[in-house]
Amino acid sequence: MAPYAALIAVFALTTFAPAAEAQGLTYRCASKEGKKYYGSTIPRQCAGQPVEQLNAQGLVVRRFTAEGEDKDKADKAAELARRKGENSAAKEESRRNRALLATYTSEKDVDEARRRALEENTKAISEIQQRIENIKKDQTRLTKELEFYTGKNKPPAKLTEEIEAVKLQLKAQEGLLLGKRKEIETINTRYDDDKKRYAELTRGGGAKK
Repeated sequence: MAPYAALIAVFALTTFAPAAEAQGLTYRCASKEGKKYYGSTIPRQCAGQPVEQLNAQGLVVRRFTAEGEDKDKADKAAELARRKGENSAAKEESRRNRALLATYTSEKDVDEARRRALEENTKAISEIQQRIENIKKDQTRLTKELEFYTGKNKPPAKLTEEIEAVKLQLKAQEGLLLGKRKEIETINTRYDDDKKRYAELTRGGGAKK
């Protein structure tokens, strides 16, 4: 089999090499069986095999693996994407800085905007807390009614339904209260960031270009 394989290799070399040179094909590899493949791009048969890059005279100028070439391309693409991302982030930061300086004329303006943004949430929280207090009063009243039937007759279905309904109402209002408090945290964080950036920009000589 060895002489036969060598014959195939010689035949492939003499058959494909002239064609490769004539067409400007620059990549070459050999299969496990010894068959050579040429192409202007890395032939698919070269997967997992060493690849040679030839110059116009057919001399080997570089040796690598197809996977290595693909990895180089992937790395370059990843680096390009990273740079584009950084450029986009820098442009977005510049846009936000200009918008910030156009919105506020002083740090007091930031505080006033925060107060207005919090005002509605603060009022809503007060209303929700009042509803929760009223629901808890109803819950206390219904619990006392339920205690009347302890050890006696079965409580009326209506009473049981009211107790369950009150539990659901309380849970819903507590959920609303939690949501409003989280909104307040978000608002404060936003205006804290705005105030800090405004101070940095105005004390540092203006918006970044």
